[in-house]
Amino acid sequence: MNPETHRLGVVLFEGFELLDVFGPLELFGRLPGRFRIDVVGPTAGPAQSAQGPRAVADHAYSDAPFCDIVLVPGGIGTRRLVEDQAFLGWLRDWSSNAGYVTSVCTGSGLLAAAGLLDGFRATSNKRAFGWASAQGRDVEWVPEARWVEDRNRWTSSGVAAGMDMALALIAHLYGEELAVESADAVEYEWHRDPTWDPFAAKNGLAPG
Repeated sequence: MNPETHRLGVVLFEGFELLDVFGPLELFGRLPGRFRIDVVGPTAGPAQSAQGPRAVADHAYSDAPFCDIVLVPGGIGTRRLVEDQAFLGWLRDWSSNAGYVTSVCTGSGLLAAAGLLDGFRATSNKRAFGWASAQGRDVEWVPEARWVEDRNRWTSSGVAAGMDMALALIAHLYGEELAVESADAVEYEWHRDPTWDPFAAKNGLAPG
């Protein structure tokens, strides 16, 4: 593998949010020389999304390869997994040496429950912010943010916000020009300001 290529691991589970996964993967996947993508799940094979369609995991959690970037999506399935100590232990161990640990939507609740956000700033889906921010013990939750970057922990707000975070990570790793090219290629208007968050006010988390 090219030393400039990052190995990116995406975590699937029953009830994951489709766009949380495939929005960022559309952008990372357009750059195969920069990112190698591995999809991991409870078993190698299909996992059903919250919306119904299934996605196929390349590896089971038990044999997931080391990935230097971890991406954890949200979805209704997170509500069950925060009580699953075996899953949280696996996520904590698998992610412990990654260069970047990232989440979309309520995936930050899973990171927090696993102790992976202790001592970090983070955000989450604004409609589920109360639930997500109740996970973990030592997280500085940011209610008004499109995404939050704190050292090697990157967390985004709800669903589509994961695409803005993904582009910001591409820019961080390889320069803004490549991120802009990626956004333009999929005709996506990139919100580059991480503090832009109209949904915080809409959900009572910031002044209207």
